[in-house]
Amino acid sequence: MLLFLSRLITAGLLTFSLLLGSCGGSKSAFTQSGGASYYADKFEGRKTASGTTYRSNKLTAAHNTLPFGTVVRVTNPRNKRSVKVTVTDRGPHAKGRVIDLSRKAARKIDIVDAGVAPVQLKVVRAAAKR
Repeated sequence: MLLFLSRLITAGLLTFSLLLGSCGGSKSAFTQSGGASYYADKFEGRKTASGTTYRSNKLTAAHNTLPFGTVVRVTNPRNKRSVKVTVTDRGPHAKGRVIDLSRKAARKIDIVDAGVAPVQLKVVRAAAKR
């Protein structure tokens, strides 16, 4: 129950910060730190939660709460490499991880060999309103 409430509060705060940031009244942006991994090859060609097809050669990612279509800069603090990805799926489903990247995105920030690596996230463009 406590985990559920914690996630609910986090999702609410995230939504509030995204709305506040998109209003132009604040310069604050959503940021997050934690672990990142990347999709296994077995997911190639499968449908994502947004309805798109996962392709390992695209710059996409899975995040548990950010709206589909949100563009996020993911930075590897160990080498300062970063990549912009679009959220198209839900996940990761492992404790301590904040984002799952496509293989291409993971290569760009050099985390493929590590499998899981620390990253910093920053929303650079909120999802388009529908």
